[in-house]
Amino acid sequence: MELVKELVKEGGKILLAVLDGLGGLPVKDGRTELELAKTPNLDALAKNSALGMHLPVDYGITPGSGPGHLALFGYDPVKYRIGRGVLEALGLGLEVDERSVAVRANYATVKYENGKPVVVDRRAGRLPTEENRRITRRLAEEIKEIDGVKVELAPGMEHRLAVVFRFPEPLEEGSDAVTDTDPQATGLSPLEPRPLKPQAERVARVAVKFLERVAELLKNEPKANFMLLRGFAQKPKLEPFSERYGLKAVCVAVYPMYRGLARLVGMETVEPKEPTLKGQIETLKELWDRYEFFFLHYKKTDSYGEDGNYEGKVKAIEEFDAHLPELLELKPAVLAVTGDHATPSVLKSHSWHPVPVLVHSPFVLGGYEAFNERTCLKGELGTFPGKKLMQLLLAHALRLKKFGA
Repeated sequence: MELVKELVKEGGKILLAVLDGLGGLPVKDGRTELELAKTPNLDALAKNSALGMHLPVDYGITPGSGPGHLALFGYDPVKYRIGRGVLEALGLGLEVDERSVAVRANYATVKYENGKPVVVDRRAGRLPTEENRRITRRLAEEIKEIDGVKVELAPGMEHRLAVVFRFPEPLEEGSDAVTDTDPQATGLSPLEPRPLKPQAERVARVAVKFLERVAELLKNEPKANFMLLRGFAQKPKLEPFSERYGLKAVCVAVYPMYRGLARLVGMETVEPKEPTLKGQIETLKELWDRYEFFFLHYKKTDSYGEDGNYEGKVKAIEEFDAHLPELLELKPAVLAVTGDHATPSVLKSHSWHPVPVLVHSPFVLGGYEAFNERTCLKGELGTFPGKKLMQLLLAHALRLKKFGA
């Protein structure tokens, strides 16, 4: 990385479009979602682009969204372990400092059997965002402090929210080593927050008392009558994106977690006027003259993949393809299209498979007939570590000087 910093110079604009969970596996007639999708614009672009596959973390390792995106931004996801709670909190505008532990939370539906909660729906039927805001506002008014620890909440999209426990003093490293309460399946009881290290004991005790208060306040809600906590996390220290690459960068994303990830590396973040791909692109156009690097995040491909809805994922890919000409009209020096990880519909989850990559610039071999997993496996970029993508984008934007005499 130090070598790249030495070679950075001024150059063209870079647009990185991340179709979350883009990669797939054969799901119908031996074809993946990307192969089933009608993508005339991506296929035409492949003729004048470099193709390849990237490994977000390493062979056989299934990444979360945090590690997947960190790699795309050029940070080693194994070195920098970032909890999802920090990403969610930052994305929702909550501050996370050395005194804080942030948690990503889901509203959930439970039923009580002999006084014990049993999870019926881990996402409370994907609660409407407006309902989320109403309930979170009520909780924030009722739960401001627990044992001298301030509690801050912020509603996210649908069933998601962020919780920050802010302590009076700086916390030791490892204070976030607390287990999730999500049992990861229906028909099971929520788990109790459990400390994995001595320094996490106080955080776990606060979390237990917090959940008891939440359960009491939500008991009469028809759907969101419980809360599950995931991803207890402290904020790590990362070198700012601008210092690494000499780029003024901005993120345009609908979901808070991805804005949080961008903020974590020092990007500016903008919430689109409308929570749609069209709204994101309109926002991007307005920002075009003010920045040099643009991170555009598109969530639907991942959501449908996790639901096992391959037809929905196909349509989501087709929606992006339909808007691709608008991105090309901006004339970036480099346009990259990829995913942060694979989310095959047949698995209904993230997976360890390599992710398709398209890099469009004037300086490629090109000549590919389509953009999909099989053509990308044959592409000129080969299969490479995801953390090396930024170097390739900088090179194609003519932003790296020659190394050596």
